[in-house]
Amino acid sequence: MYNLILSDFYKLWKSSAVKIVFLITAICAVMMSIITNFIAQGKLNISMAGIGFLFSDVNTKSILGAVIAGIFICGDFDNKTIHDAVSMGYSRAVIIVSKAVVFSLSILVILLPYAIATCFDVFSGNKFNVGANSIGLLYIITKYCGTVIASGEVLKFIIIMFTIMVVYAAQLSICIPVAFTLKKPVFVVAIYYVITIVFAQLPSIAGKYEIFDKICNLTPFGSKYCFLALNTGTEALIKAIVVSLIFIIIMMLITYSAFRKKEIK
Repeated sequence: MYNLILSDFYKLWKSSAVKIVFLITAICAVMMSIITNFIAQGKLNISMAGIGFLFSDVNTKSILGAVIAGIFICGDFDNKTIHDAVSMGYSRAVIIVSKAVVFSLSILVILLPYAIATCFDVFSGNKFNVGANSIGLLYIITKYCGTVIASGEVLKFIIIMFTIMVVYAAQLSICIPVAFTLKKPVFVVAIYYVITIVFAQLPSIAGKYEIFDKICNLTPFGSKYCFLALNTGTEALIKAIVVSLIFIIIMMLITYSAFRKKEIK
């Protein structure tokens, strides 16, 4: 499995498509910062907040993350890489685990521009505003911009950003069984985007029904996992990571159950 993981990492490193996705993420992170800063300065009307949110991490990761799944997993069916791995004696479970590991880590990598932008924005002392639409890393920017973060809180600040990124990777892990089953990038992107629209409505429903809220919080789509802050307890951060990792494992198990007996042509 170690060799498969290294091979996939090398392939992603050389992939021009992945480099383009990373570049798009970087541009979106910069645009998010500029627009939200201009709104705070009064250079742009608050009505432009929706545009700023359009470039935010929670929005772009849904599309670009699904694109990565389509390129990385579906592409390996097209170029027979998965077929070759099976013929070389690798079990399907090992193939799925290696794909899931590399895919999850690749999500963390393409989100790095947002993490860098978040650090720069918060520690720059500038103001940022996006109305009531902030969530994820953008929530951190709008919450702590213009404030002084104590040196003792810097490590926790980094851990919070990392936790949010892990939550995003877990949310996108739904793309793994979809990609293995349908093998078409366009279907992966379309289906996951529909899923994000559906799950975006869950917080409003969860707010009305306590039992539903508890169920949602057993998945990375729980609303509180995208509103982490410095006053969030260590136990809550650990729970967010544990829930995310368990969810990824469940997605791998679902993928295995569908893929283990499927003929590869």
